[in-house]
Amino acid sequence: VQLQASGGGLVKRGDSLSLSCVVSGLTFRSYAVGWFRQVPGKEREFVSAISWNGGSTYFGDSVKGRFRISRDDAKNTVFLRMNDLQPEDTAVYFCAAARALMRMVRVGECDYWGQGTQVTVSS
Repeated sequence: VQLQASGGGLVKRGDSLSLSCVVSGLTFRSYAVGWFRQVPGKEREFVSAISWNGGSTYFGDSVKGRFRISRDDAKNTVFLRMNDLQPEDTAVYFCAAARALMRMVRVGECDYWGQGTQVTVSS
């Protein structure tokens, strides 16, 4: 199983950025997929998740109203659209897959994790 995150980069305050997570090696439509982020020295933070059928989405309090999540089952890909980025959004962003959506959302437990992509927001 592989989860390949991409799309990170250096942007300015107020800019937008889109991350992608391409999933392979599992039945994509059976899994919820989510995004987490982590800053060195801090705990991993839940960012967003989308259910296996795309019918339910969840967002962490710090990103609600600014981030959107979507999935394209034909491409085995989940997208995270990040708008109005702020310096506090700077982190390594990871994507993950889980059969149990609410376990992912509530306690961050996932079946598979991908490598991270760095997002840096300058002020």
